[in-house]
Amino acid sequence: MQLVNIEIRNILKKKIENMFERKFKNIDIQYSTKKEFGDFQTNFALINSETIGKTPDEIGKMIIESLEKDKENDIIDKIEIAGPGFLNIFLKNSKIRKNLRKIGIEKYDFPIDTSKKVLVDYSSPNIGKRMHIGHLRSTIIGDSLKRIFEYMGFKVLGDNHLGDWGSRFGKLIIGYKKWLNIEEYEKNPIGEMERLYVKFSEEAQLNPELEVMAKEEWMKLKAGDEENRKLWQSFVDHSFCEFKVFYRKMDIKFDYCIGESFYNDIIPETLKILDEKKITTNIDGESKVFFKEEDKIEPCVVKKKAENSYLYSTTDLATLKYRKDILKIDHSVYVAVEKQKEHFRQVFKIAEMMGKPYDYKKNHVWFGIIRFEDSVMLSLKKCGMIRLIDILNQAIEEAKIVIDIKNPTFPEEEKMKIAEIVGLGAIKHFNLSQNRMSSISFSWDKILNFEGNTSPYLQYTYARIMSIFRKMDEESHEINNTYDAEYNELDDDFNENERELAVKLLKFPNAILKAYDLCKPNLITDYLFETAKIFNSFYAGESIIREEDKKKFNTRLLLAEKTAVTLKEGLSLLGIKVLEKM
Repeated sequence: MQLVNIEIRNILKKKIENMFERKFKNIDIQYSTKKEFGDFQTNFALINSETIGKTPDEIGKMIIESLEKDKENDIIDKIEIAGPGFLNIFLKNSKIRKNLRKIGIEKYDFPIDTSKKVLVDYSSPNIGKRMHIGHLRSTIIGDSLKRIFEYMGFKVLGDNHLGDWGSRFGKLIIGYKKWLNIEEYEKNPIGEMERLYVKFSEEAQLNPELEVMAKEEWMKLKAGDEENRKLWQSFVDHSFCEFKVFYRKMDIKFDYCIGESFYNDIIPETLKILDEKKITTNIDGESKVFFKEEDKIEPCVVKKKAENSYLYSTTDLATLKYRKDILKIDHSVYVAVEKQKEHFRQVFKIAEMMGKPYDYKKNHVWFGIIRFEDSVMLSLKKCGMIRLIDILNQAIEEAKIVIDIKNPTFPEEEKMKIAEIVGLGAIKHFNLSQNRMSSISFSWDKILNFEGNTSPYLQYTYARIMSIFRKMDEESHEINNTYDAEYNELDDDFNENERELAVKLLKFPNAILKAYDLCKPNLITDYLFETAKIFNSFYAGESIIREEDKKKFNTRLLLAEKTAVTLKEGLSLLGIKVLEKM
């Protein structure tokens, strides 16, 4: 299904170019922000007035006159001149009804090239450490972007770039050999690994010789020592087992979970390219990349002098090489915290210096940090909850409290199912509904509110619509004569509430397009919240099941159905499930 604003643009473009006998690129059609300004707006007359040699008002009148003479126009009802050169465009109701029927049946034809292969790099926890709150944002934002890209038609891969290599593993091996609590390691492996790492740091302050020993163990691991490789693999396996519990609970899926260690064999080839292209400078055995002064980027070390050690930048350069050579990626999206901005500026600039094929499209989708309110921190500490998985469990518990109050008669098993979907959805929506570039403050009261721009509000609105269809089934004997499942007969006109909701539903693909363009899922959450508010106003003001006029009944039922479809699809782009009953 073609987007309505694109259809309107094509109509106006043809008319305008015929009138003025020239080509125009900047014919931009936008949805109006207020219904009194029409369904769409364009500032074409304003921005092209000087080029055409006529006033915006004159251009607007010419466009309106041409449209009035067009008997084949079945989309635009009327155009009004507003303000200094703006044109307000109103859709025909017949066009609204036609496109309304297609929602959920036909795929949207987004006006972009979706033949490219996209990789989204997100989550990326470190082996031997618990997943922390920063991983929550990266994981949720990355998963949503992957879903958005897929929905639009791209071939998308999700990569969990694990931090599974580095000198810290030498310290962990020393800790394992000296102070391991085997029972704790079997019961809570990551917790025990973290304890060993802290223990090493404390002991190394008293005995500096431990640092030398850790370095030796790290060198043995790099050299392929069998014992150390087995220990390292144990650390990786145990860590990822815990990570998978979190991912499974959050319905997060990856196509690849490739650790930094995987790229060790590719690093020498990458450094060779840098050397051959004279990108690196060797200073006392250390390889550095210097950038132009106007780039305002700090020099980047790609190889240290000591033991030919590599850095994150080196691994990331080898990674982008692998992604192009083997995975054939056209666009890489890195979802990582704001403080890594300089790192990615360095890596992307070096890739540009490497030239084709490694200078492909890459962008760092950065986000701000989460801060916990004091009351939340106290509750987490009181329960001993420091793992990310425990935050999810508490979200479910908090949701269960609300469900117990709102639906005390529901069976316990049903309440638990609802609590899990509501609680996890609330965590996701809370993260995604914020501008990702802002720091956010974590509060259970905000997250689990059934009013306002929250997941429970949207899920409740969907469940409310489903209750309409359940009631129809229950009372089928009463409405059998009026219900037309195919909506073959619809009202010839919309009232104000119906039209506002119908036009809003047609805006859904445009919200997705903007979210894709800016990598901001909050534009979808904002759209869904506005749509839910409009539906609830419509629902409060219009009778649906008790409407006796068949055409009006079918129109309102169609609006309810398509609102549910839109809410469900929109929430799925956020990784949030819906409920038939709440």
